[in-house]
Parts: sequence; C-alpha cells; structure tokens
Amino acid sequence: MADEWRETTIGALCDDGVAELQTGPFGSQLHAREYVDSGVPVVPTAAIRRRRIDHDLLPRISPSKADQLSRHRLRCGDILFARRGAQATGQVAIVRAAEEGFISGTGVIRLRVRPGSTIVDADFLSHVLSDPTSVEWFKFHAIGATMPNLNEGIIRSFPLLLPPLQEQRAIAHMLGTLDDKIELNRRMSETLEAMVRALFESWFVRFDPVRAKMEGRDPGLPSDLADLFPDRLVDSELGEIPEGWNPSTLGDVADNPRRGVQPGEIPPETPYIGLEHMPKRRIALDTWEDAASVESNKFIFRRGEILFGKLRPYFHKVGVAPVAGVCSTDIVVVTPVAPEWFGFVLGHVSSVEFVDYTNAGSTGTRMPRTSWSQMAAYPVILPSQAIAARFDAMIRPLVERIISTVHESRTLAALRDTLLPKLISGELRVKDAERLVAATT
Repeated sequence: MADEWRETTIGALCDDGVAELQTGPFGSQLHAREYVDSGVPVVPTAAIRRRRIDHDLLPRISPSKADQLSRHRLRCGDILFARRGAQATGQVAIVRAAEEGFISGTGVIRLRVRPGSTIVDADFLSHVLSDPTSVEWFKFHAIGATMPNLNEGIIRSFPLLLPPLQEQRAIAHMLGTLDDKIELNRRMSETLEAMVRALFESWFVRFDPVRAKMEGRDPGLPSDLADLFPDRLVDSELGEIPEGWNPSTLGDVADNPRRGVQPGEIPPETPYIGLEHMPKRRIALDTWEDAASVESNKFIFRRGEILFGKLRPYFHKVGVAPVAGVCSTDIVVVTPVAPEWFGFVLGHVSSVEFVDYTNAGSTGTRMPRTSWSQMAAYPVILPSQAIAARFDAMIRPLVERIISTVHESRTLAALRDTLLPKLISGELRVKDAERLVAATT
C-alpha cells in the first residue's frame, strides 16, 4: 500500500473538525400526527437504502414545522445512518442535490463532512461505508439482538483507510458511474411500469377507447385494434361496462399453482425470494438470495410468473419473477390461465384497488393475511380474448425490458461490490479498475 494512505476513524475525523455527527430530532420534537400531505420531506430509517434515499417512503411536515427543526435540515453530501431497527445494520444513504433541505428523521444519525475538506471526500466515504465488509462491521457492533441499535459512539469507532483526496475522488467517480447506471436502470423500470399501468387503466378501468368511439372521437389506436372495442357502455352489476364484456372474477383468468417443495429437495444455488426481497409499489423484483439456508417448505415459481405478498402489511409487494426459483409460503404465485391474459392479470394484481381489496378482506389479528381463494374472487370485467391478447402483446416487451434491466443492474452491482473493497484498501488502483469495467460492461 502506498505510504500516503492513512489509518483513521470517524471519531478522529470528528475530533479534528473534519466531520461531525448529529442524531435526528427526539420523538418529542416530531410526532407522526404532524405529518401532512404536502410539505418538506422527512427521511425516516425505512427510506435509507444503499447510498440513496427512497422517495416513495418520505412523510412530510409543514414548512413552519421544518423551520422549528432547522438544525436537522440536510445538505448535499450528508451521510445518513439508521440508528435503530432492521435498517441499523450498516445501511447508509448520501444526500443528493435534489434532497437538499430535507429533514433528518428521528431514527437517523447524520454524518457531515466539513465543506472544502482536504482530508476526506464525502462521496468516497459513503462508498467505504457501503462496502459489505463495513456493513458486517456495523452489524457486529450494533447493540441489541432483536432490535439492533447504532449510536454515535459506535459510528465514531469505525476504522477506515484514507488515500490522498485526489485518489478518493477518482475512486468515488468510478464507483459512482456504476451506481449511476444502476440508478438509471431503476428509473427506466419505473417509467416502463408507469406505461404499463397507464395503458391498463385506459383500456380496462376508464374504458377510454370505448368512450372515444361513443363520442365520435378517434381512439388513437390502429384501425384494426380500434375495431375490437365496442362503441357503447351498458349497465351491469359492476356499473357501466363496455358492451359484450362480462362481469367476472380474477380466478376465471388466473390460477395459483401450488408447487410445494421440501428443503432437502432444493439445490443450494436455487434463487430464493422471501417477503423481504419483494419490491414495494413496483413490479421490478431485483433482490433474491441462494436457497442454501432454506429450512422450511417453499413454493416453486417460474420465470415471468407474478409473485404477491399475502401477509399484511406486505400487500402491494408484487413482482414479476425475473428468474425461476422458490419462494416463501407467505407469497402467492399467480399465473394466467392462458398466456394472452398475462398483462390483464398483472394489471389487476399490481393495482392499488386490488391491494385495498386484499387488505380489507384479510383475516387474522396479529398478522392478517389474504388467501388465493379471496384473491380469486376479486371482481373484474373481462374484455374479449382478442383485446386481452393485443394488450399483452403491447406490454410484454416492456415487462421483459424491466426484467432485462434487473439482470443488468445485478451484474453492475456485483462488479461494483468486487471492485469496492480492492479500491478502498489500495489493492487495486483506479486505472486498473477502469480497464476491468470497460471489459465487463
């Protein structure tokens, strides 16, 4: 290792005035009842992901309340730790420019590097703290078995190696390029899913093509496709529906193949998906692990099948399986009765209305859950098979693209995680790493 690399701790950086730690507001300063529909975002522990903040999980407070908590306003480059709960195991997020002015949540510890520091780069430091070895260090040192907790003392004692500032920035830039590609894939998946959802709602919820024809407007579809839609709505037990479409249930077009398997029958390298791996409010399922540690019966699923978390509050954990594997028995495997119904089934199962339906009908007191029989009874309005097939043909390439981005991002993440410990230890230099990246991507 080069002589200019120095050993230090976060505490030493704080003592030297290079960085500072601050715990988020006390619970008495910020209550859940003070959350509002619009206002200044607050970053809770649940929103802390690997080097990013999950904007889907941000409550908000009024500007006046945010002013009362001004000392907890975040700046670009701040590093956030979750200090309690499942996230208090080394997960950190770095605040981006778009998140400047957000408020630190009550369960968060903020690490701020002094602006203009010539000792440490905040972006580099966030990569060091995201290294799997660092995550394990925090897991080991967290206090409490059932509810892990971090505190400023634990964070202060974290040891690290610091190369010269220029080298830090070069490392952060190279690793950040991989993270940016992963983030771009995530956003692309969100856009593709929004397109699928918008088309589903247009055709099967609002009946836009039918209404356009009723009003003498161009439905904006190829003529052969437009001809498949009727030009009037009729009354039914479910309200007004397109003429010729039929009130029905999800179970008429979808099935739950219960392919049970015992632990001893599962090869260790088989992908395993539990509720903790399931995405929330999106269908891009990008996390799984090997089934080597599986100790109870599971269900087999196939690539492209729909997985639905049946245990409340995990409703709206819905994903399209990007691989074949096994899943928890708290996950319902859903498959269409015929391939052309896939898009129609996916649109319903991933909708907010379906989640509300399963939530309302769940049974059990401590951990309410839904069942396939309840899911199958969900009321739907069936279009003609020809329309379902055309819808499926339009959205299936979008879903396949989402799956493709999942695999691409996992490859990029694996490369990043391989390079990261070697770069931050000095074992590998940036120029050598860049050549590896160029050869791989």
